[in-house]
Amino acid sequence: MNIIDGLNKEQVAAVNHIDGPCLVLAGAGSGKTKVLTMRVANLISNKINSKNILAITFTNKAAKEMRDRINNVVGENSAFIGTFHSFGLRIIKENYEILGLSRNFTILDSDDATSIIKKILRELDYDPKEYTPGFIKNKISFIKNEMLSDSEAEKYLTTPFEKVALKIYFEYQKVLKRNNAVDFDDLLLLPVLLFYTHEEILDYYQERYRYILVDEYQDTNEVQYKLIKKLAEKYRNIFVVGDPCQSIYGFRWSNYKNILNFESDYPEVNVITLYQNYRSTNNILKAANSVIKHNNEGKDVLLYSDFGLGVKIKYNRCNDEADEVKNVIEEIDKLLNEGYNYKDFAILYRTNAQSRIIEEGILSKNYPYKVVGSYYFYKRKEVKDLISYLRLISNIYDDVSLMRIINVPKRGIGDKSILELENKANNNNTCIFNVLEKPKELEFKNIILELQEIAKNVDLTELIDKVLEKTGMKADLEKDKTLESSLRMENLREFRSITEAYQKETGSVNLEDFLEDISLVADAKEHIDNDNAITLMTMHSAKGLEFKVVFLIGMEENIMPHVNSINNKEELDEERRLCYVAITRAKERLYITNAKRRLLFGDISYNPPSRFISEIDSDLIEKKEKESIIKEFNKEKFYKKENTLYNHGDIVMHDVFGKGVVIEADEKFVTIAFDKNYGIKKLLNNYQGIRRM
Repeated sequence: MNIIDGLNKEQVAAVNHIDGPCLVLAGAGSGKTKVLTMRVANLISNKINSKNILAITFTNKAAKEMRDRINNVVGENSAFIGTFHSFGLRIIKENYEILGLSRNFTILDSDDATSIIKKILRELDYDPKEYTPGFIKNKISFIKNEMLSDSEAEKYLTTPFEKVALKIYFEYQKVLKRNNAVDFDDLLLLPVLLFYTHEEILDYYQERYRYILVDEYQDTNEVQYKLIKKLAEKYRNIFVVGDPCQSIYGFRWSNYKNILNFESDYPEVNVITLYQNYRSTNNILKAANSVIKHNNEGKDVLLYSDFGLGVKIKYNRCNDEADEVKNVIEEIDKLLNEGYNYKDFAILYRTNAQSRIIEEGILSKNYPYKVVGSYYFYKRKEVKDLISYLRLISNIYDDVSLMRIINVPKRGIGDKSILELENKANNNNTCIFNVLEKPKELEFKNIILELQEIAKNVDLTELIDKVLEKTGMKADLEKDKTLESSLRMENLREFRSITEAYQKETGSVNLEDFLEDISLVADAKEHIDNDNAITLMTMHSAKGLEFKVVFLIGMEENIMPHVNSINNKEELDEERRLCYVAITRAKERLYITNAKRRLLFGDISYNPPSRFISEIDSDLIEKKEKESIIKEFNKEKFYKKENTLYNHGDIVMHDVFGKGVVIEADEKFVTIAFDKNYGIKKLLNNYQGIRRM
């Protein structure tokens, strides 16, 4: 296969770039993955040793896709192609002793970290309702991702709540050290600290990875930026691909200015822009271009495609959220009749709370659907319990896993006993496993010791069977004949298919390697089934995906853009970039909907249409709006209730008639126009609070 076959001239220029820094500005759908993979293949074809190549992506899915494509072109090779976290893990594994860790250290996921924070809050007598674990976890992550020293953290975190979070952070770090554990943020932070404090280690990795490629560079945060910058400073063979228009993760501390400043960091840079889109029709691309140009800071990447204009964008302003759902369902019905499949549709919204009523509407039609980002396999209790057993078998210092499963299934070791064990371990400066001595505790300890011996002589799938048997998990679920227990047992059996697939794919039966592998996916939000179903997801979750038909619902001020962003220019710019991302998910058809009134979070709101709709060139949009009918209403007068003030233009709400608008009002009478389909007789007979004179 010729490496440049099927590439346009800009893509060819990027693929053929060998030495020195290169910035590829890749608009949505412009083939950036193809450019990255073909450039790696081209480097190998140019006799560059594949072990000197490092390609970094943000998701395991993208990394696997790149590996498969490269292997198809040049065969098996030694290039490292993975996520930032998997690369960080490799460095930690190769230098664990210098970092003060044992070989079999544990990687804590988000739930584990939250459990530790809750425990520390209890120990320090803080109310978790006032000092929420989520807030504290966010601040801990901020400290690590911004690489703040203790003194810098004390300088930046100054509010009363932040000071408590800082106090918890210091205790949290002690717990990690005691547990021979790292969290997900440490997978990035520890390698950077290693590079800054050990020149010989930095030099080793600079020599090892002379050619560096980074995908989605606009989404890098401070610690990721420093990791890559340190690695690249010796040979400066850094090739980054990204689009500042698609930087939407400011809440994760990503800094789109990293890509804007790339030319300052590397003045000798070769800049290549990919304008041609291989996904969408030109009406959709023009809409995206017209929205994003309202952001002042950025680099213009005006997209075009060879797919013609396509149909216009359909915009529908509905009466309320129920009417909005009805409109979406009607359009899906029409397109299904035209030959579209369920999997062709995506319904995107700004916040997860908007999914409920859409789900209800789709359920009423009995259409298959999936909600991306919802609770999934690795987060289920029984699966987490099984993984905790495996972690403890691998690392007896993992107190977090031990506390989770010492009484699973129930062994009569309650919270009070566990607290006593914790105190005893702390007083003896050791792990809880080493202070287990009462009969029930020893019974648990012996199970783990026996399983450690078994693990030496069986493969991973056989070990799963032994764990379920020896711990009593299997017997406990099988004796309970409920449907819930049956489903939980099915999930545990399904875990065997994960170990089978891992062994087949890697050829490894090593427990530590397996735990490291699943730790990198169990905390991810990229678990999407590929069945034929309508997809519901937030706009953030949709990044990197594409669908033939996309519905953007709830496109109203205070929802999209979000109410928290409206008065902050930087945050409003990010909302606009999010809108750009959402628009460019559509290949053939794009629908935009909103409602005149909306019940959300228990309150009725009346929001004007999103400003982003007015930023789309009007000739690209086909508008439809359900209008109110005044007709004879303006001749009818209604007597006003006492002490009720009405002015022209006021909104009047009724749970049967919907929204009405006051069109006349004086001291005694009010004239109201209601939305369509409410006959005047029904109005006069039933409208509560106003009676005819």
